[in-house]
Amino acid sequence: MTGRPTRGEVGRSLARQLPLLVGLVVLWMALWNQFTVLAFVTGVAVALLVTRVFFLPPVELSGRFNLWYAVVFLAHFLVDLVRASVIVAWQAVRPRGVDSNAIVAVQLHTRSDFIMTLVAEAISLVPGSLVVEADRERSILYLHALAVEDLDGVEAVRHGVLVVEARLVRVLGSDDDRRRISDGTPAAAEVHDPVSPSSSHEGGPS
Repeated sequence: MTGRPTRGEVGRSLARQLPLLVGLVVLWMALWNQFTVLAFVTGVAVALLVTRVFFLPPVELSGRFNLWYAVVFLAHFLVDLVRASVIVAWQAVRPRGVDSNAIVAVQLHTRSDFIMTLVAEAISLVPGSLVVEADRERSILYLHALAVEDLDGVEAVRHGVLVVEARLVRVLGSDDDRRRISDGTPAAAEVHDPVSPSSSHEGGPS
């Protein structure tokens, strides 16, 4: 045996990487704000270069997509976006400004890198919160949140992130992810304190 991949294995590998390749091409064209043939060709070249030269963990998809829950997620996301924009705008102009903030660690339920990335993107797009670090091995997101004054505020931030995760799992999560959400089982066996040591107040918001 030569150990060389068969034609079928190559085809399956390309099929698994196709969503990633398409995403990279679209991202390349969006970054250049050019949707032309030249931008498409260079995007394909860059996407192939990235996937072939640089080490990337495999993007594992569940193979399911629920259109109804996708619409529900989008509706909730738009509402959260508008509401957070109004709140942050008010905090910026009010006399006392923003009193405190915190770095909050959120233990997710999913083991999917794809869903973890989507959760991080969805959270970061909403004003008032920004993911600053992700622990892929333990499925933990660290995010900076505005106007967190006490531990109740920390728990509210954690709850908000887990709600977003649950909505995305309903859209395209695996059976295992849905079971973890239903049972409340964290992805990692060890759940760490919800506030990271980088917060200026030990065990609480800064």
